[in-house]
Amino acid sequence: MTGNLAHLTLAFGLLGNIVSFMVFLAPIPTFYKVYKKKSTEGFQSAPYVVGLFSAMLWIYYAMLKTNVLLLITINSFGIVIETVYIVFFLFYAPKKARMESLKLIILLIFVGFGLIVVLTQFLASGVTRGVIVGWICLVFSLCVFVAPLGVLRQVIKTKSVEYMPILLSVALTLSAVMWFFYGLLLHDFNIAVPNVLGFTFGIIQIILYFMYKNKKPVIDEKISKLEVKITEMEEQKVPGLTDQKSIDVVKLEALLNTEVLPVVTKNPHNFDHVAVEAQALGNMPSHTIKVGA
Repeated sequence: MTGNLAHLTLAFGLLGNIVSFMVFLAPIPTFYKVYKKKSTEGFQSAPYVVGLFSAMLWIYYAMLKTNVLLLITINSFGIVIETVYIVFFLFYAPKKARMESLKLIILLIFVGFGLIVVLTQFLASGVTRGVIVGWICLVFSLCVFVAPLGVLRQVIKTKSVEYMPILLSVALTLSAVMWFFYGLLLHDFNIAVPNVLGFTFGIIQIILYFMYKNKKPVIDEKISKLEVKITEMEEQKVPGLTDQKSIDVVKLEALLNTEVLPVVTKNPHNFDHVAVEAQALGNMPSHTIKVGA
């Protein structure tokens, strides 16, 4: 019986490594898009910085235990790949996003992880140190699994799944299942408990993806409505312009139908000089012009 449990534990640990390996590789399409556009656009570095911090934390916890070698293998790979992602992000990110990412890296990786290691090394010993670090891993993992709530809210609000890749959601869900059974079989609830929440949120993400994947984003709908409104306003302006043009045409026709006739006047100082002025008159059947002697 014990042998069967050991084999099951190893099997779930290996499956957890394989699926987690897929999870770590899931952002590659995202970074390929960033590379093609030479811009990070709406993507953020926080998930990758948090992923790096999590991998470092779990390796530290695994080093304090004696039977969780598979945690070390996958999280060692995680540290490498998350570091690559972060460097790639910093290279293509605009200045503001780059500075925010560097602040987060300093806060989590150097200050946060550094304090955890120093404090647990000096203020705790033996089994107590492992328990404390285990609880830290548990709480942090719960926070990580709760983090997608912001993404879920954005998806529901905008009806867009652009920034919630389905491959990542599926991989995270499968990973949560594998690591849950791995922790359960090891009787390590620091590993098992957070993955219950991870599985739950993973299923919710998948459901939302299939609900909104074919729907038009709210932003696009607003733009379409704005375009329609502008078109209607232009159409309302056109009749006014047409009426104005009609009035101008009538005036022009009136001018064309008006006869320009000469009016001859005498110059009081020179009777031999005749001045001719143009005078516009309406249509008349005949005209009589008198010239003084």
